[in-house]
Amino acid sequence: MKKFKKFIAGIAGLMLIFCASIKASDHEITGAGATFPYPLYSKMFDVYNKEQGIKINYSAIGSGGGIRQLMAKTVDFGGSDAFLTDQQLKEMGADVVHIPVCMGAVVLAYNLPGISELNLTPELIADIFLGKIKKWNDPRLQKANPKAKLPDANLVTAHRSDGSGTTFIFTDYLSKISAEWKTKIGTGTSVNWPSGLGGKGNPGVAGLIKQIPYSIGYVELIYAISNKIPYATIQNKSGVFVKPSLTSTSIAGDIKLPYDMRISITDTDAKEGYPISGFTWIIVYKEQNYNNRSYDRAKNLVNILWWMTHQGQKYTTELHYAPLPKQAVMKAENLIKSITYNGKRIIN
Repeated sequence: MKKFKKFIAGIAGLMLIFCASIKASDHEITGAGATFPYPLYSKMFDVYNKEQGIKINYSAIGSGGGIRQLMAKTVDFGGSDAFLTDQQLKEMGADVVHIPVCMGAVVLAYNLPGISELNLTPELIADIFLGKIKKWNDPRLQKANPKAKLPDANLVTAHRSDGSGTTFIFTDYLSKISAEWKTKIGTGTSVNWPSGLGGKGNPGVAGLIKQIPYSIGYVELIYAISNKIPYATIQNKSGVFVKPSLTSTSIAGDIKLPYDMRISITDTDAKEGYPISGFTWIIVYKEQNYNNRSYDRAKNLVNILWWMTHQGQKYTTELHYAPLPKQAVMKAENLIKSITYNGKRIIN
């Protein structure tokens, strides 16, 4: 009898430990994806953990990896700078929602000793990454930069080697400004680059540019600033040369937005808008009761999303991201409110 009581007590103890572990796990949310917003997410998630006691583990593995992990249901959310295509939406197996978190600028960072200012036109950018412009002192580059003495040096391009929303934004822009690029290469999170070196993540590309003289590549603004790498002023559709900034990025996104927030804002019509800007999203399943997820876990996830699109916005500008415009916040609210558990809205 004593042995039986000990056995029952042991089972009860294991059950308590098991239940406690489940309860604890509901207070840890996992995500993976874009490196583009990683500095901002790190700040937001640290603050939220201190304020609410909810830990968010985020792996910056690139947008493509984040979407794959969400599809496999190994994470609670995927971070992406590229909205899902219609085909990808079908492959997810159930409805998902795109929650916009902020806007950012993809900049063309470069390593040109002695050159601190560089102007680039859309045509020059396309021909550089098509491999048509091979020297920095190419007459067309020199014409766009009459005050600079560009070196007689081979031009080296750097790009992402992983599936990347930053690549999607940049190639989306290239496809809009170059018919040749659109036909030969196209838009995507991963493309077949005509030339150049590949680096993993925004940090990898920034590292290549910083280490290799006479190189140029695309990274999110904060990575150029934090690595002290100069970046180009770019001519937009209106013919205005615009330096990437919070203001010029915000102007690019000040347009009519669709309900589902799947929108590209590259090559903006806005006269003072920076042309290589984009939203970044957190993507989650609309119905949260899957794979035995608890209601508490789903509620914690929704609360985090609401906080990021409201209170968390105050952390955007200090890290060189543009906060969501009012219209985008309203769209985000509607999308977050559409998230359900057993078919019922989690928040109203």
